[in-house]
Amino acid sequence: MRTPLELQIQTLPDNPGVYQYFDKDDKLLYVGKAKNLKKRVMSYFNKVHDNGKTNVLVKKIASIKHIVVLTESEALLLENNLIKKLQPRYNILLKDDKTYPWICIKREPFPRIFSTRRIVKDGSEYFGPYTSFKTVHTLLDLIKELYPLRTCNYDLSEANIRSGKFKVCLEFHLGNCKGPCEGHEPMNVYMDHVHAIREILKGNFKESLKDFKKHMQELAADMRFEEAQNIKEKIEVLENYQARSTVFNPRISNLDAFTIISDESMAYVNFIQVSHGAIIRSHTMEIKKKLDESDEELLELAVVELRERFQLKSKEVLVPFPLNLGENVNVTVPKLGDKKLILDLSERNARFYRMDQLKQEKIVDPDRHTNRIMAQMKKDLRLPEEPRHIECFDNSNIQGANPVAACVVFKDGKPSKKDYRHFNIKTVEGPNDFASMEEVVFRRYKRLLDENEPLPQLIIIDGGKGQLSSALKSLDILGLRGKITILGIAKRLEEIFYPGDSVPLYLDKKSETLKIIQQLRNEAHRFGITFHRDKRSKSALQTSVETIPGIGEKTMVTLLQHFKSVKRMTAAPEEEIAKVVGPSKAKKITEFYQAKNK
Repeated sequence: MRTPLELQIQTLPDNPGVYQYFDKDDKLLYVGKAKNLKKRVMSYFNKVHDNGKTNVLVKKIASIKHIVVLTESEALLLENNLIKKLQPRYNILLKDDKTYPWICIKREPFPRIFSTRRIVKDGSEYFGPYTSFKTVHTLLDLIKELYPLRTCNYDLSEANIRSGKFKVCLEFHLGNCKGPCEGHEPMNVYMDHVHAIREILKGNFKESLKDFKKHMQELAADMRFEEAQNIKEKIEVLENYQARSTVFNPRISNLDAFTIISDESMAYVNFIQVSHGAIIRSHTMEIKKKLDESDEELLELAVVELRERFQLKSKEVLVPFPLNLGENVNVTVPKLGDKKLILDLSERNARFYRMDQLKQEKIVDPDRHTNRIMAQMKKDLRLPEEPRHIECFDNSNIQGANPVAACVVFKDGKPSKKDYRHFNIKTVEGPNDFASMEEVVFRRYKRLLDENEPLPQLIIIDGGKGQLSSALKSLDILGLRGKITILGIAKRLEEIFYPGDSVPLYLDKKSETLKIIQQLRNEAHRFGITFHRDKRSKSALQTSVETIPGIGEKTMVTLLQHFKSVKRMTAAPEEEIAKVVGPSKAKKITEFYQAKNK
């Protein structure tokens, strides 16, 4: 017999809508939207989810409620409103505690223009919100330099001005205000300035530049060169600001770009607002994942929230992949051109923001940083467990001479240098990387097993399929195949190979997982090369030293430290060698090399 929950699922409609999950105490757990309610809800119950939180959520669901709407975009808006209103435990809450600054054009005679964090519904105009006060101050400084407006809060009604109720202040004498309080500036001229400021706040500089240039030419024609020079300086200020803010084609007007960068636990959504080719606003928000939400789901919710929060009215939205944002919004996924550049810039902002947050996390909470990287590596490399202990192997030889190998160890994503090991190749003749790799892997894990030491969760082989197959033979002999994950990394394209899989894995070049693997590979290479060079130098030293009668190793080391190489030492005159080790030894060394070269 079916349970009440199963009956609810079976009777769900195939229409777009919003579903709500409740627990046995009738407490709301989760709100979601779907194009097809029945299919979406059934997907939660007909499989075991990779994400543990999703499995916990499914076990807690006792009842389901739903609301049917006409379109998927309506479902998206309803979902956003319900999440903010009801705040379910398992939902992403796209909110923060900031009150963003606005620029206000006050509804009053001779309007003041100032920054505020409060919106008063008195008919005043508000531009924003801006994501930082720095942007607001820059704009207000620009406006102040271009247009002298009043800063006092007098009621400059026509009757008050005519009666002479107010007197000009210091701002008038400094040239920062034209004195409308005493009637020195007509209302129509003042309002022309306000109109020009309104256009600048919208990102349109064209009209102000045109008016200033026209006025400058009129002043110059009237021989008022000093005043014309003042207007020219204002034009330069405006053009300089425009040059710093206009980074795209000026014909691109009134659109918003949204991008997302995510990892195992967090997502970062950036938006850029463009008007008349100028970036007039940019903001990045953090989203903490609660379930295994996809980038599409997160970005869809974030776009709706950000457009509502920042009162974005643009009809065109740029996104990295298709989204359903309703019939009134034109969603564009650009592939080339200026719009693609805007989207790339937005993604770069999100990426840099994420990097800054991770750097701070690494300093403030290193354990959380480590846990996040381990979880990300487990996911990226499809591992059965987090790779807390990783070992990487590399061979080093020159045409088979002085063959050595190195094993480096990382624990919790960091080098554990006390566990590094060198290997002299004992059973292989000539330059045979495959056989050498087989030998060192066998010796390493035979010893760990004999000494009952902990084994790594991940082994990385520096090389392609051949080296990986050789290492795998040793694990087979030791009975460790399947107990330890092993993979190979090929240098040319940073391909990652798995045993028995002919198709390599390609990780994002900027991913932290690939960076750690590259760090392991480079460290193994460095450690192996250093050992190989030391061995080669010692071999060369022994060849030169031990064949000269009466000359010991210490003497030869002293000479090599002075001359830097055997070649320089053999070419040096006897007198110069004598200065280092004395005439008797210098004579023996010189006679030996002279006899050898005959």
